[in-house]
Amino acid sequence: MTRRNIDLATVLEMADRYRNWGRWGPDDQVGTMNCVTAEQIIAAAQLVRRGRVFSLALPFDADGPQDGTRGRVNTQHVMLQDGGDVAHAQEYLAALRYTDDAVYMPLQCGTQWDSLAHIFHDGFMYGGHGPDLVTSTGAKRNSITEIKDRAIGRGVLLDIARHAKCRWLSPGEPVGQDDLESCASGQGVEVGPGDFVLVRTGQIAQVRDRGAWDDYAGGSAPGLALSAADFFCARDVAAVGTDTWGTEVLPNETPDVFQPLHIVLLVNAGIHLAEMVDLEELAEDCAEDGVYEFLFVAAPLPITGAVGSPINPLAVK
Repeated sequence: MTRRNIDLATVLEMADRYRNWGRWGPDDQVGTMNCVTAEQIIAAAQLVRRGRVFSLALPFDADGPQDGTRGRVNTQHVMLQDGGDVAHAQEYLAALRYTDDAVYMPLQCGTQWDSLAHIFHDGFMYGGHGPDLVTSTGAKRNSITEIKDRAIGRGVLLDIARHAKCRWLSPGEPVGQDDLESCASGQGVEVGPGDFVLVRTGQIAQVRDRGAWDDYAGGSAPGLALSAADFFCARDVAAVGTDTWGTEVLPNETPDVFQPLHIVLLVNAGIHLAEMVDLEELAEDCAEDGVYEFLFVAAPLPITGAVGSPINPLAVK
C-alpha cells in the first residue's frame, strides 16, 4: 500500500491503454457489463447455498453521509398522508384509509451507481460522446437506465482491511494492483471477466466506531490507487464497488488530476462504479465461512436520463 505521486501523462497513457470505445460496436452504452453472459448469470445463481441475503445499502435518511458539498444533501423524507390524516381527514373515502409519502434526494447521496455519463475528460464521456448529450433533461447516452437489466452476476468481495489484519485502513492509504492480487490470492478467490468486485477498506466500520460521519463525504480517505486499473481492466470486470464516498484514495496520487481512476474506469474502460456500499455484515459472513463469492444483484432505478441511481445491492450466499 505504497503511496506514490503520479502525473497526468501516466493517467492519459492508462486511459488510452484500457479504452474500450467501439469494442462492442458503435451503439454500446454499458461498457464491460457486456462481459456478463447468460451462462455467467446462471452460474452465479448456483453460488446460492444457504439462502442468506445481505443488503449492502446504507439507510436513505436525513442522517446519511452527505454534508451538502456540491449540492449533495441527505435524503429528505416527508409524509403526504400520515396517521393524523387517517384519523381525521379521509372521511370522503368509503371504509378504506391510507398513508402516502415522498422523498427528495440527489441520486448519488447514498449507496449508488455512477453511470457512464457521470464523468467527462477532455470533453468526452464513455464512447467519445460530448457534453451536449447530457442536457437539462438528462443523459441521451450512457444513462443509468442502460444497465437496468444488467447489474446482476457473480459478486466477489476483496476484504482488503481484513487481509491487512486491521479494522480499517488509514485515511489516505491507497489500495493498488499488488494489494488486490494479494488479497484475492489470500482469500482463495479468482476475479475474472464479468465479475462485480466489491472492495472493503473498512471505512464504514470506522464511521460507526466513532459515531459520526465527519468528513466521510470528500475528506481524506483510504481507497483505490490508480494502479488498481491494471487489476480491474486486465480482467474485464463488469463493475467495481467500494465502501468509500468516492472509490479512490483521497487525497489523490495525482496533484494535477482529480479522481484519475474515474477517468480510466468510467470514461475509457466503461467499468461502472458503485460507491458507499456497506460491506460490513457481508465481510463478517465471508470471513466465517471462507466463501468470498456470491450472487450479486444491484439494479438501478430506471429514472430516464439519470447519470446515477440509488441502489439496494444484494449479496446472496
